Amino acid sequence: ETERSKVGIMRALCDRQDPSTKDVDDLMIRRFLRARDLDIEKASTLFLKYLAWKKSFLPKGHIAETEIANDLSHKKVCLQGHDKIGRPIVVIFGNKHNPSKGNPEEFKRFVVYTLEKICARMPRGEEKFIGIGDLQGWGYANCDIRGYVAALSILQDCYPERLGKLYIVHAPYIFMTAWKMIYPFIDNNTKKKIIFVETKKLTPTLLEDIDESQLPDIYGGKLPLIPIQDT
Repeated sequence: ETERSKVGIMRALCDRQDPSTKDVDDLMIRRFLRARDLDIEKASTLFLKYLAWKKSFLPKGHIAETEIANDLSHKKVCLQGHDKIGRPIVVIFGNKHNPSKGNPEEFKRFVVYTLEKICARMPRGEEKFIGIGDLQGWGYANCDIRGYVAALSILQDCYPERLGKLYIVHAPYIFMTAWKMIYPFIDNNTKKKIIFVETKKLTPTLLEDIDESQLPDIYGGKLPLIPIQDT
């Protein structure tokens, strides 16, 4: 009841400053509230910032694939299947990201395209997704601190409370140097959702959340990987 009441107050507060507030549902407003521990003032500030960002970054309401052709060509993100509670599964391959051959602005558009695609795959009543960040073969050529921080910022500020869990698998020791630089930019709510998985426990750990029929075949399941643009 407290949460519902706060959603109403926040909606009225934001509507006075940005009438496009009326176009979003209560679930979105609730996600922004939960991201700021139900603090109406902080959540409203974040939400109004999001509305302004969306108007400038997504003027057409979507990212065209022609705008992110380079990032899509590397097939570094796959999307298929759902976990046991209906959350879509996205698999990200760190070794397929090469910042020296990319464009930082295109990468931001690619992140938004990915998140929009994931959200569109969510069944009715589900608000979160589950991610597998695969770092097998990751090396310094793939390291992109600025890109990682930009992606985190988009996820946390524009798609709050969308991440259900992120498994990081096959992380090489050298990745931990980059991780120490990224970690301070991760908010506390997101930190709780990130799990590093030991390779020897990989398949059984993933099977706790994902049925074998929905698990990607490269992790011992039965679903072939499908690049996000083909879903």
